[in-house]
Amino acid sequence: MAAEIVNPRTDGGEGSSDEPFDPAFDPAFALHRGGKMAVQATVPVRDKDDLSLAYTPGVAKVCSAIAEQPELVHDYTWKSQVVAVVTDGTAVLGLGDIGPEASLPVMEGKAILFKQFGGVDAVPIALATTDVDEIVDTVVRLAPSFGGVNLEDISAPRCFDVERKLQERLDIPVFHDDQHGTAVVTLAALRNAAKLTGRGLGDLRAVISGAGAAGVAIAKMLLEAGLGDVAVADRKGIVSRDRDDLTPVKRELAELTNRAGLSGSLETALAGADVFIGVSGGTVPEAAIAAMAPNSFVFAMANPNPEVHPDVAHKYAAVVATGRSDYPNQINNVLAFPGIFAGALQVRASRITEGMKIAAANALADVVGDQLAADYVIPSPFDERVAPAVTAAVAAAARAEGVARR
Repeated sequence: MAAEIVNPRTDGGEGSSDEPFDPAFDPAFALHRGGKMAVQATVPVRDKDDLSLAYTPGVAKVCSAIAEQPELVHDYTWKSQVVAVVTDGTAVLGLGDIGPEASLPVMEGKAILFKQFGGVDAVPIALATTDVDEIVDTVVRLAPSFGGVNLEDISAPRCFDVERKLQERLDIPVFHDDQHGTAVVTLAALRNAAKLTGRGLGDLRAVISGAGAAGVAIAKMLLEAGLGDVAVADRKGIVSRDRDDLTPVKRELAELTNRAGLSGSLETALAGADVFIGVSGGTVPEAAIAAMAPNSFVFAMANPNPEVHPDVAHKYAAVVATGRSDYPNQINNVLAFPGIFAGALQVRASRITEGMKIAAANALADVVGDQLAADYVIPSPFDERVAPAVTAAVAAAARAEGVARR
C-alpha cells in the first residue's frame, strides 16, 4: 500500500491543499520516482584492455601527471565541465525552509537544466547544516572535484556571507543563482522594454519590492548597468539612510540606492515611477500601479501569485512580465545560469565578474532582435539561440576582464 503523502504546499496558491493525496495518480510523482538523474560513463569498459586504461594501471599515469602539473586536472578529468549545485534547503522555491532531503528534487531539476540548456554537467549537493562557516568549509573541501559552484535556495541574509566567503577562498566561479540569475534576466528584459518605448536605462526610475537575495542583486546590477535610480522596499517601507533598523546588507543597499531620497511606503515610491519589480510575494494595490508614470513597466515576478495580476497591470503598463510560464515575458533564471557557467567553464574563469553578468544580460536581450514587442521583451527558455549567445558573451567578457585562464 502506498504511503499517504500530505501536500507540502502552504503558500495558498492555485492547487494548494492540506488534503492527503495519492502519488499513484499524480504525474509529478511518476516523473520523479527514482530521481531525475544518473551517472553515465563517457568511455567503454568492454574488456581487460579497456579496464586497464580506464582504471589500474593506466589511470596511475594520469594521476602522476596531474600531481606534477595540477592544471592538467582540467584536461584529464571532468572538473572543467561540472558544477556543484549546493543548498542547505532553507529557501526552496515557494516552500521555504524544508530541509536538505526535501530540497533534493529541486536540486536535481537544476542539474538537469544545466545539462539540457547549457551542456554543463551538474551534481546536486544538499548539506545538513545551516551554519555559514560549516557550509563554506564543506564546499571548499569539495571544490577540487568541480569547475564551479552554483549556490541555490540558501536563505538571506546568510546567502550573502556564504557566497562572499566562498569567492574569497576559491579560484573557481561561485554564483548564487537566486541573486544573480534573476538579476541578469531582469536586466535583459528591462533593457528591451526601454528600447521598445524609446528610452534608455538612464531615463528610468525603478522600485523594487523585496530586499532579499534577488532584490538586492537586481538593484545592484541595474545601477551597475546605468539605471537612473532605484528604490528598494522591504516590509517596513523604503530602504533609506534615515532608518535605524537596517541589517548590514540593507545599510549597504541604502548607500547605493534611492538617490531621490524617498522615504515611507512602497506605494509612495511607486508614484511617478517608471518600473515596478516584484520579488517579494506581497500584493500591490491597483491604485499604486495606476499612479506610476506613463509607459511604465510592471515586472511582478512572485510565484505562483504575482504581486500585481497581469490583467490589472496591463491597464496601466506598456510592458508586463511575470515569473510564470503561462503569461508572456517570463523572467526565468534558466535563461541565464546554464550559459553563464558554460562560458565561465569554457575559458576556465577564476570567478564570475559583474562585467560577465552584464554581458550575459546584453546577449540575452539581443536574442529578441527585430521581434521585439510588448509581449516579447525576453526570449523563451526553449529558444536554441539563448545558451550559445550567453556562453559566447560571458567567455568574451571573462577574457576582456582578465579572469580567463585559457
